[in-house]
Amino acid sequence: MTEPTPRFGFVAFAETWNGRLAMLGFVIGLGTELLTGQGILSQIGLG
Repeated sequence: MTEPTPRFGFVAFAETWNGRLAMLGFVIGLGTELLTGQGILSQIGLG
């Protein structure tokens, strides 16, 4: 039998999902900034 491919670490599967979630977070951050009129840093109290 062959061992299943790893899903953790620096493998293509993990990097693909990391990229997708990063893009989603970026779009959500931009949308929130457009709706509130405040930058991301000012929303969390750093700006």
